[in-house]
Amino acid sequence: MRKIKEMLEAGEVINTFAVGRFTDPTLVEMFAFAGGHQAFWIDQEHVSSPSSAVYACAAAGRSHGLDCFVRMAPTGYSQVTQYLELGAGGVMAAQIYSAEQAKEFTSWAKFPPLGMRGLNTGGFDAGYASQPPAEFVSTANDRNFLAIQIETAQSLEEAEEIASIEGVDLLFVGPSDLSMQLGVVGQFHSDELWGAIERVATACKNTGKTWGAVVTDSEFCERAVALGCQMPTMGNGVRCLKMGINAVKDAFPGRFPKE
Repeated sequence: MRKIKEMLEAGEVINTFAVGRFTDPTLVEMFAFAGGHQAFWIDQEHVSSPSSAVYACAAAGRSHGLDCFVRMAPTGYSQVTQYLELGAGGVMAAQIYSAEQAKEFTSWAKFPPLGMRGLNTGGFDAGYASQPPAEFVSTANDRNFLAIQIETAQSLEEAEEIASIEGVDLLFVGPSDLSMQLGVVGQFHSDELWGAIERVATACKNTGKTWGAVVTDSEFCERAVALGCQMPTMGNGVRCLKMGINAVKDAFPGRFPKE
């Protein structure tokens, strides 16, 4: 399985999807069988799935060669290390407000000297105690992926400082929250929002980092990729189910007349 960090370092654009409201390995496998995606993330900001569901989704992804990470609120150290030990390839912090907060989150995911993560080799990421502790510590910091979402006004102001933090691999634009912060909620093609997105792209270019985003439609996606976005997220379980329901209705117009 190719790791997310490996693909980013090769300069590749990684098509991603998200699971959250339906944190189920079957959904991961359906995306995998459809083809075209290289990675995915598990949303634990807006939902709270049991650890068994996160584990099952990560395992399903690995079986199809898909690396994954968990998007989470930056509320506690223990959740970060638990997700890594469950088999997620990394973590992403939502609702970050400052570089100091981003540094704290980063420290939770990294062993010393980069951070304060506690050592436990009993999880998946250490091969369930099959990897010697010293070897595990020396490789985990480089192997695990870490992203910070830029979706608040303050994090936008401090985007370059956040991107400069050692251990941060990627900044991830959340256009819904960011558009709300800018006073143009839901206007995903507004000049105000794209001015902010360009600031994130520039911050990453200046620091040698990269960026990703939830992309709302094809036009948004292609414009973002042209600006250097390497991780467009184009779908999630709810959105795909809604599109599928509408497609079924369109396929049987006699049963679902237009109102």
